[in-house]
Amino acid sequence: MTNLPFGFGSQDPDDPDKGDSSKGRSEGGAGNYGDNPFGFAGMPGPGGMPNFDIGQLGQMLTQLGQALSHSGSGGTGPVNYDLAKQLAVQQLHNNQRTERPSQEQVKAIEDAVRLAELWLDAATSLPAGVRSVQTWSSVDWVEKTLPTWQRLCDPVAQRMSSAWLEAMPEEAKQAAGPLLSMLGQMGGMTFGSQLGNGLAQLGGEVLTSTDVGLPLGPTGTAALLPANIQRFVEGLDRPISEATVFLAAREAAHHRLFSHVPWLAQRLLATVEEYARGISIDTSALEDLAGKIDPSNPSSMQELMGSGMLEPKTTPEQEAALKRLETLLALVEGWVDVVVAEAVGERLPGAGALGEMVRRRRATGGPAEQTFATLIGLELRPRRMRDAANLWRLMTERHGAESRDRVWDHPDLLPDSSDLDEPLDFADRWGAAPAELDDPIAAIRRAEADEAAKSGEEDDGGEEPKRDDQS
Repeated sequence: MTNLPFGFGSQDPDDPDKGDSSKGRSEGGAGNYGDNPFGFAGMPGPGGMPNFDIGQLGQMLTQLGQALSHSGSGGTGPVNYDLAKQLAVQQLHNNQRTERPSQEQVKAIEDAVRLAELWLDAATSLPAGVRSVQTWSSVDWVEKTLPTWQRLCDPVAQRMSSAWLEAMPEEAKQAAGPLLSMLGQMGGMTFGSQLGNGLAQLGGEVLTSTDVGLPLGPTGTAALLPANIQRFVEGLDRPISEATVFLAAREAAHHRLFSHVPWLAQRLLATVEEYARGISIDTSALEDLAGKIDPSNPSSMQELMGSGMLEPKTTPEQEAALKRLETLLALVEGWVDVVVAEAVGERLPGAGALGEMVRRRRATGGPAEQTFATLIGLELRPRRMRDAANLWRLMTERHGAESRDRVWDHPDLLPDSSDLDEPLDFADRWGAAPAELDDPIAAIRRAEADEAAKSGEEDDGGEEPKRDDQS
């Protein structure tokens, strides 16, 4: 895999492409947490001592003390979320990315969401899904989205931990004894520190609560981060009011989709869990490791961890799950792109430039790509998003917005990755059965009923039915 899965990081500081997928990080922010096993900011990695600033020692020891103080708190699960939150907030403060919204910004965002909802009514048949509007700082974003990150991270981290335990020989487990519990706590701290670094990076960049393509915040709550939006438009030569309305329209469109397609959010999370279930460890790697560690050379273990020999191998089942997740996220983002362009295109002079900037941001490794690459080794390819947008645009032209939006009525109706390659075929199929399109859910239920009836006949095994008069 190009990017190591969650919980693993490259130990090679000379290779910027290993373990650091977050190009363009702000100065003083979360550094390359692949440079050391726990991801503490300011801690020198291998070969880093000669250039180590002694002034960072205090910060390093402080962070280490905080990590150890959390080893008994929030560390019983696969990820120490208390540590993740504390590290994220601390780094945001260090980076001066904690600006509190002003009253003027709060009102501007409320007005922008209200206006965007009005414009979206004409672009989609899905009704409004926003029940409340909030204006967040980066720290607010970390606190409000952490419960969803827990749902995303737990399956992967839990499976990582259990896979290592399952791969250990039985005699090694017995010999380890109480050490296994300590290793579990250390693993939770490792995952927690890496997650904290990732959340700090994201918190300083995300623009809305759905900026990574998932409903991370509370249900029905539209949230924008004005300080990050201000940085987003720097150099664009467009007023921030335009960018705020444009991003409010994207946020509101996401909420329409997630609120009125009840299976969508669960399907996204379930696909991550499906990926996690396929994680396995090659036991032969453990045997090789035992022979290659030099007890007299403490750096040998670190070098082996960075060599990739202990990296879990991607199975065909995992690749299929990642492909489904990638396609589903592309469909979500493509639908939002098309609907927002139709809603604001002629009303905002800078809509085209803003839309292109959002797409370029994704193409160069924006927050969503970085997070998923670190979390589960998934990169959201902009090519798929553009293909998805082309499909939705074609569906709108051929069948209208209402028929296009009915594709979301059931997961079995959605296009798959092959349909993104051939959108014309999907549009033709959608228009070939007008009777079923009147009620696609009824058509699916009829197919399920036919399948159940066929299965029941096979279970009977051709047994002669009993007559009413037969005792």
